[in-house]
Amino acid sequence: MGIEIEDKFDVPPEYEIPDLTGLADVVGPKSHQLVALYFDTPDLRLAARGVTLRRRRGGSDPGWHLKLPKAKGVRQEITHPLTRSTKVVPLELAELVRAYTRGAELKVVAELETRRNVTLLKDGETGLVEIADDRVKGTVYGDVPTIVRWREVEAELLDGGTERFLAKVGKRLRKAGATPSESSSKLARLLQPAPLPTAPTQQGSAGEIVVGYLSGQVKALLSQDPRVRRAEEDAVHQMRVAARRLRSALKAFKTVVSDTGEVQEELRWLGNVLGEARDLEVIRARFARTLAGLAPELVTGPIQARLGSDLHKREEEAYGRIKEALSGDRYYLLLDALDRLVARPSLGKAAAKPAQEQLHTVAASNWGRVTKAYDRAQAIDDLERREIAMHDVRKAAKRARYTAEALEPSLGFDMGKLAKLAENVQEVLGAHQDGVVAQETLAKEAESARQAGEDTFTYGLLIGIERNTAERAHAEFPRVWKETVKAVSKVL
Repeated sequence: MGIEIEDKFDVPPEYEIPDLTGLADVVGPKSHQLVALYFDTPDLRLAARGVTLRRRRGGSDPGWHLKLPKAKGVRQEITHPLTRSTKVVPLELAELVRAYTRGAELKVVAELETRRNVTLLKDGETGLVEIADDRVKGTVYGDVPTIVRWREVEAELLDGGTERFLAKVGKRLRKAGATPSESSSKLARLLQPAPLPTAPTQQGSAGEIVVGYLSGQVKALLSQDPRVRRAEEDAVHQMRVAARRLRSALKAFKTVVSDTGEVQEELRWLGNVLGEARDLEVIRARFARTLAGLAPELVTGPIQARLGSDLHKREEEAYGRIKEALSGDRYYLLLDALDRLVARPSLGKAAAKPAQEQLHTVAASNWGRVTKAYDRAQAIDDLERREIAMHDVRKAAKRARYTAEALEPSLGFDMGKLAKLAENVQEVLGAHQDGVVAQETLAKEAESARQAGEDTFTYGLLIGIERNTAERAHAEFPRVWKETVKAVSKVL
């Protein structure tokens, strides 16, 4: 797997690569003949999302290549060795695009034959940029195959190069007559897939801002799906955050986008599915850091195995349940519902109102929920019940934060500040809650260790550390709350 950063240019047939000797050592050009078969669903679901899946022969990297959207100008590429079959996609790669195909058959939709001349720019033995001059013959398969020919140049950043150097190369290529390509890939240029449908919202309206935000979060959720299937670092967390942000936005902006109760419940289900593995991942790392900070003589018994490998085993089992859920009809139905939500939302009366006026009111209302939750909690005399009620304050603060973050690009600095203030409340309450949960987990593990006849001294020590962490957060909260309320009053 790698991250691909490149600039693409359209060039006329008579274009000549300019002299680049003043930029770096020049090696080449070297010629290659490439033949690539591209796979997609019959209705081009991958191409519509900017995903390419190909089987390529020739060149320096023959094999299967899956390119996934990541960010502007940057794509994630996953490779697989060349297989004998030219019609069957390797199961590993087919699995990684299931969020896009949703059970539809993958078949050959196009073929690209490319005569490529490759020039390397190097600093000694270090590769900086690779320039590929491509003459392309593209065939679109259908009832009547269509053939298109063109020429293009790609400048791709290598491990030893910098984006600044890539920009210098691009400037030299443009000066010689190259123009930045409007196509994100050869396949997109060849197939020209229909753009994804967009909601009919008015410019500058609350509906435009909210639907735009929802669309961005749906893309974020989809982009994490392949990473979660590969169990990549932080992928479950990022996918869970996207689901939570979507659910929070649908709650907060219910006067703008209505009739989303069922989608909210399914997002809650997905968040819970992802949450088990994420929570185990976090608490395992938490215990590992604490144990690493203790003097060796204070770590007794096989506690590192119990809090390390045992929890990791449970985490892997949770990942198995995630993968099962992500391959089920319930998940695909949710993705279909999210696609409909951003393409054909049920817009409320507030959707047509000016964004500045309507959405600022929503942000203020969501902060009001935080203060009301706090007042309700403080009115409870029973300490244990009050602590449970404070968890509602944390959830309300998280929702206020997500709402403000959604509005920051359109409403500006005040929303960014409100988001940070809400996050401060969320984090202090979260530190207390995490300490309480950690104590409960340690107590259960200690009981298992005790029954196995193991030394439980270190468990007691860790419980004491976690109790101290929770109590510090609890003691700190009144000050944080007072300062936050004062600061929010100036923002809203």
